[in-house]
Formats: sequence, structure tokens, C-alpha cells
Amino acid sequence: MKGLTTTLVTGMLVISPMLALADEPTSPHSVTGNLALTSNYVFRGISQTFDDPAIQGGIDYAHASGFYLGTWASNVTSASYSNASMEWDFYAGYSGKVNDDFSYNVGLLEYYYPGGKSNTTPSEKYNTLEAYAGVTYKFFNVKYSHTLTDYFGVNQNNPATGATANGDSKGSGYLEANATFELPQSIILGLHVGHQRVESYGVLDYTDYKLGLSKEFSGFNFGLAYTNTNAKSGPYTITKGTATEDISDGSFILSVGKTF
Repeated sequence: MKGLTTTLVTGMLVISPMLALADEPTSPHSVTGNLALTSNYVFRGISQTFDDPAIQGGIDYAHASGFYLGTWASNVTSASYSNASMEWDFYAGYSGKVNDDFSYNVGLLEYYYPGGKSNTTPSEKYNTLEAYAGVTYKFFNVKYSHTLTDYFGVNQNNPATGATANGDSKGSGYLEANATFELPQSIILGLHVGHQRVESYGVLDYTDYKLGLSKEFSGFNFGLAYTNTNAKSGPYTITKGTATEDISDGSFILSVGKTF
């Protein structure tokens, strides 16, 4: 947590002059930052923090042409990612519009876990590279993400609990659909469903869903969400100290964040 906080604060100090430049009316560049606190970091229905809170933040650059790049970070639990306490993402891509109702987005995203590696012999790193493509029509979005490396370190040397060592997990895919609606009082309703397929390790496959409400108040965005999966409990049951949890179980999530 201390290392993550230092990284986020340092990053914000570095981009302060860039933010001022991006605010110029004629500039084709824009730089934004974001910080958030959440009661549980859940990624595709799976808790990354053993159901504990997380501090998260990122920096994004966008050009008027549609090109963008950014970075984002959060604390994670070493119970899931041995020898790591942080996830640090890097991404770049291109987004564009066909018309006012239809847009698209393509890019690459690297999940990086500093120091993270399995305790197996040989050890395996959890770093994962995904290519993604998505389309949005009005309030509805569909996106597909495809792993170009092993899926978060899963392979014959480091199979998940209860999984047979069938080979590499490169080529895994995640297909998701999202819808957003504005309710009275400017409350935003978000609906999500997704399916994770892990190449060569079908026991890890599952479907997740999420229902969330959010509202901006005094410049901050407050959120409440519920997420759950149909994942088999064995592969997603981990132990931290004397506690054991199924991190694919349903959970309510409270969050507060700010974009600047």
C-alpha cells in the first residue's frame, strides 16, 4: 500500500504541468487523473484483495485523433499473487466514432505485478498482455479481450488449484456486455455480464455479472455495486493467514472516486 501510494502521488506531481497544458482551449491533447477508494477490488467477478479495501489511481492521455494511452494501479493480495502486493497496468489504443450513436475502441493492455511470481519450480510471473476490441451503440457496449500471453501465470508449471496441468493458457478470452442508463436524480445504473474462458483449463471458466449505481456529488463519484459469479469454488478458494475464502463469491462494493 505504501509503495502504491508513493507511485500515485509521484505520478500526479509529474503530470501537473501537463494538465495545465492540456487545459489550453486549442490543445489537441488532454491529460486526466483519477483516484478512488473501494471496499473491495473485484476484477471480472473475482476479488483481487481477499475482500479487503483498495486504493487505486491512474493517469490518462488522449489525443484529438483518437489515440490514447494510460496507466492505472491498485493494491492486490499476495494470497492470490505470490510475492506481489500491487497491480500496475499500462495500456494504449485508438477510439473513434462512426456517428453520434456508434463508436469503437481497440487497444493493448499489460497487467504488471512488480515482484510477483509463483512459488513453483520453475516460478511463473503473473504479468499478462491482452488485446481488446469493443463497440458501443448508444447505451450498450460489447467488448472482447484476448490474452497474448499465459493467463495470469496459469500453465503446466503453475496450474490453479484443482486444475489439471494441460499446457499453456495463452489464447484465453473474456467477452462482456455492458449497459448504462440514467435514472432520476442523475443516478447512473450500470449492468454488466461477462464470460471468462481460460484456454486448456476449463475448470477456471465462469460467468460473472454486476449491477451498480453511482452518483456524482460535490465533485466526487459515489458508487454501490453487487457482483457475483458461477465459478467453481475450488480453483478460486485461497488462504490468507488463518482465513480461507472463495474469492469468486458475491459481494457488495462501496466506492468513492474523483477525476481531475
